Amino acid sequence: MQNTSETSGFAGRWVSFREDIKVLDCTIRDGGLMNDSKFDDCIVKSVYDSCVEGGIDYMEIGYKASRKVFARDRFGAWRFSDEADMRRIMGDNPSALKISVMADAEKTDYHHDILPKDQSVIDMVRVATYIHQIPLALDMIKDANDKGYETCVNLMSVSNVLERELDGALEILATSEAQAIYLVDSFGALYSEQIDYLVAKYLKYAKAAGKEVGVHMHNNLQLGFSNTIQGIVSGANYLDATMAGLGRGAGNCPMELLLRFLHNPKYNLRPILKCIQESIEPMREELGWGFSVPYMLTGFMNRHPRSAIKWNSSPEKDDLVGFYDKIILEEEA
Repeated sequence: MQNTSETSGFAGRWVSFREDIKVLDCTIRDGGLMNDSKFDDCIVKSVYDSCVEGGIDYMEIGYKASRKVFARDRFGAWRFSDEADMRRIMGDNPSALKISVMADAEKTDYHHDILPKDQSVIDMVRVATYIHQIPLALDMIKDANDKGYETCVNLMSVSNVLERELDGALEILATSEAQAIYLVDSFGALYSEQIDYLVAKYLKYAKAAGKEVGVHMHNNLQLGFSNTIQGIVSGANYLDATMAGLGRGAGNCPMELLLRFLHNPKYNLRPILKCIQESIEPMREELGWGFSVPYMLTGFMNRHPRSAIKWNSSPEKDDLVGFYDKIILEEEA
């Protein structure tokens, strides 16, 4: 049996907190993949207010998407995150909360649509890139940095990247101006052992360059929260989460779980629960995010969830065996 001092020491490690950790809410940005970014202003304002009152560090309000790629009459305001729309929600953002947007490589007119920082309410630009787009991503990061923004880079679909290619990509991204390099489990396919291994790999390159590592997890295998915890334990300091896990497909690490785990008194759970109760949960039936067997199966197979999203909105959605047979045949074809 452990003595009292040993027991107290063990417990102390789980009730302390790491001040370097930053929490980013991406409810509107990632959740916008379930409704073409068509959130009412009242929903966006509710998320914004809860982030402010809850002590969240960053709120990612949407994308900076190109109108040449995304038709303005099909997608909502938060696919473009124009200044007028953002200021309609938050004015000049007179709070400690920092505002982030995501800029996808090859889908953003970044030279034109991302204004100089002194003309924008945005604080940080996160560049999302696949490995073959890294040269473009480097220019996007530099452009945003030169305009006065904080920058991060999200390397997508890492579960499908060969290890030697990943090492090369991280070596190059470590030379960029980005303050953090994100490990992104795009397909919700990774397990905790892989998170531990990959965060250590990312840290090897990032720390030597004075950068942080972030984690963005999806919940296809019910591991969004636990994999985020593993990322924290392994040394990641930038953490993505969403209200009630709202996000593409199976969704993301739930903010309400993450904040309680962190034990940092600057974070306040009550405003988050109020937002979930009044604004997020009423959308669940319509948007249909969250764990389901089709999303689980695409996670097991390390595949994009687009086929499961389509199946879950079809008349056959309750035929789980039918979906299993369909994707198994596709895999074997």
